[in-house]
Amino acid sequence: MNKQPQRADKEATEKKPRLGDIFDLPISTLDEDGYGISRSGKTTVLVSGVLPGETVRAKVTFCGRREVFATVVRVLRHSPARLQTPPCACSASCDGCRFIAIKYPAQLDLKRGMVGNAIREYTALKGVTLHPVLPSPVQLQYRNSARLVITGKFTAPVIGTYRRNSQDVIDVGDCPLYHPLIIRVVAAVKEGIKRGKVPVYSARSGSGLLRYLVIRVSESENRAMVVFVTAQRSFNEIHHLGKFLQGSVPEVEVIVQNINDSPGKAFFGEKDHFVTRKQTLQDTIGVIRFDISPRSFFPANSGASKTAYENILEWGDLSGRETLICLYSGSGGIPLYLAHRAKTVVGIEPGERGVREAEKNARLNGIRNCRFEAGEGADLLTELRGEGIAPDLIVINAPAKGCGREVLQQAAALAPARIIHLSGSLLSLVQDLDILNRFGYRTLEVQPMDMFPHTPRVDTLSLMVKE
Repeated sequence: MNKQPQRADKEATEKKPRLGDIFDLPISTLDEDGYGISRSGKTTVLVSGVLPGETVRAKVTFCGRREVFATVVRVLRHSPARLQTPPCACSASCDGCRFIAIKYPAQLDLKRGMVGNAIREYTALKGVTLHPVLPSPVQLQYRNSARLVITGKFTAPVIGTYRRNSQDVIDVGDCPLYHPLIIRVVAAVKEGIKRGKVPVYSARSGSGLLRYLVIRVSESENRAMVVFVTAQRSFNEIHHLGKFLQGSVPEVEVIVQNINDSPGKAFFGEKDHFVTRKQTLQDTIGVIRFDISPRSFFPANSGASKTAYENILEWGDLSGRETLICLYSGSGGIPLYLAHRAKTVVGIEPGERGVREAEKNARLNGIRNCRFEAGEGADLLTELRGEGIAPDLIVINAPAKGCGREVLQQAAALAPARIIHLSGSLLSLVQDLDILNRFGYRTLEVQPMDMFPHTPRVDTLSLMVKE
């Protein structure tokens, strides 16, 4: 017997919602993760795939101590920004792209509002110019990489992503956000698993072989790299699976087996074994070429990244005589893109792997005015100050958790005329800008950017000047 929906009024909502309960809920606003916020008695219910001003019938899918999540059963009152037919048939059941049922201009407005709400909480950021969101050059099929979970039996494998607050895996199917080559690879891998009877790993029993599938696509060359993450070394099965994959999808040039025998959910283990002779892909952002290994950092939306890099160039106001420092420089994307408009560029990256790849990419492009250092940001900035380095510009590609007070203090101590802060997290955006304000840097402009259309994520560029 189906449960009858309950009204979200005082009489019906005295008790905390339980798993499977169905409520009619008015949506007041969205949180920073893109979930609609509604009140059910004293409980806050977070609903995926909704818009402010809508009333929905929603089913509770998860009850935690602090949060209750629900999915839409039916939209009772529609927002004019809602699409009648979303570009994904799974949009009602998959919360991987929570904005996909929203018209694209309305998505950009929502994201600008999310940034505005975040910066309004900080006195130091009052009066900042908040620009409209820069749209992504393409809104579908923009993701050039995928990290996917393999589950089920070899007779019917499922390849996709975890549903939030669940061990269930949502099959990637023909997801409209992924590059078409990724979808073809997934379909071929499924067929190869069935034909080769390749055992799929079970986290519950600890048995089986295949755990994860990682795919990278070079958009400029239309070539792909595939990493089979396995619980143990098994050359024979992976060799035959790889051979079948290349026969089905000839664009696959690099195949890797990564061994991950850890009990956790980390994707990669320590050991890589290459099935193919070729071990890297090459791709471009603008005129800069990058050599991409299985663990390289390379932007998932390279077209939108080029837009961001061009904005950094414009705000940097470079003449070719400046000294630049790039914090959290990864495999060298931002410093190499800026190098032709600067005298000297120093990239700072915590991991030695990223520094080695940045140096290799510099050689690949014949760029000689970049140097890269591995280590803690605060320590390296202190050393640079001791060397007498006086940067004109510091570019910070901030981690999601923020840079931390010590790093930002040392960056400010170098007294650049400008600091440009790039963030993929509203938390790191407001925390870092507030700290830098205390060290004498005033934020002039914040430019939101849509690097991940149809998701609630919004990236930002911020320009700061020394008072």
